[in-house]
Amino acid sequence: MKAFTLSLLALALISTSCKKSKSNGTVDLPNAELKTRVVTSALTLPWEIIYGPDNQLWVTERSGKISRVNPETGVITPLLTISEVVSNGEGGLLGMALNPAFSTNPWVYVVYNYGSTYREKVVRYTYTNGTLNSPFVILDGIPASSIHNGSRLLITADQKLLITTGDASNAPNAQDLNSLSGKILRVNLDGSIPADNPTAGSRVWSFGHRNPQGLVEANGKIYSSEHGPNNDDEVNIIQKGRNYGWPNVEGYCNETNEKGFCTTNNVVEPIVAWTPTIATCGLTYYNSDYIPQWKNSLLLVNLKASKLIQLKLNDAGTQVAESTDFLVNAFGRLRAICQSPEGKIYIATSNGNQDRIIEIAK
Repeated sequence: MKAFTLSLLALALISTSCKKSKSNGTVDLPNAELKTRVVTSALTLPWEIIYGPDNQLWVTERSGKISRVNPETGVITPLLTISEVVSNGEGGLLGMALNPAFSTNPWVYVVYNYGSTYREKVVRYTYTNGTLNSPFVILDGIPASSIHNGSRLLITADQKLLITTGDASNAPNAQDLNSLSGKILRVNLDGSIPADNPTAGSRVWSFGHRNPQGLVEANGKIYSSEHGPNNDDEVNIIQKGRNYGWPNVEGYCNETNEKGFCTTNNVVEPIVAWTPTIATCGLTYYNSDYIPQWKNSLLLVNLKASKLIQLKLNDAGTQVAESTDFLVNAFGRLRAICQSPEGKIYIATSNGNQDRIIEIAK
């Protein structure tokens, strides 16, 4: 385990709020001095990281491994390797969610790709005596591909499971309400279809998505980050039954050939978009007093641009008021992010060799 004395903000883009650096390489900001520390560098292509109710970091790796990592010591405790997982291209074992009522029902949900014809399924395990057992299939038969599999999971405040799916290399399916591709799906925790979904008997909550890989609930809203093609990576506010445009619309409704489709199909525009793309990925909402500069912000990690972005929201949580970059090229590709109850941030890299979990703390 290697510790870094450089502060997080020393690695940020120049900001008017920065004061003079101390001799030890840290940077003072009003109310905080932040540092990074490598918790472990013994992972290979981690995809999800969750701060669990046991004060351990729960991690998936694309090869099929699920582990717990001690955030203080970096010790990795394997829980399960799912032998059915097939890691093809960007596929493999991907998202994970823990039941918020973990002490009552210690359920762990994962989504992964499998099979020679390559499909995707969501499976619920039960955590007992340090192991994951009793697999229960929540949803199967989701189209998969070597790219564009979505696969972020989120259990919402109303006890529903949201599942992001990519277009699985078949872009028109994102507009097809009979396809599970290019959607955000919503099911009950047992996999059944909620009665208040937009269309009776359908798992589809929203559609017209290319490859959403970030998902968080805050301010009574669902925020999602999504990969664009060569342009228009996005962050969206997800609304019930709404169309997000792909493949007919890329980013905002600002091109002549997009405007008519947007009007006719009631397309929701992103709250922020990036061209050229940065490969938006894991997303969390920060509102802790531990790092006051980050309050009421979305924290977004990305792959291609290799940085963490703070998206400061307006008071209503409906717009991005300010954007600041951190950790630019400091740790390579960043895949996932989570936070502890105390307010520390943990991020996971996706470089393919000696991948790391990094702690951001005061």
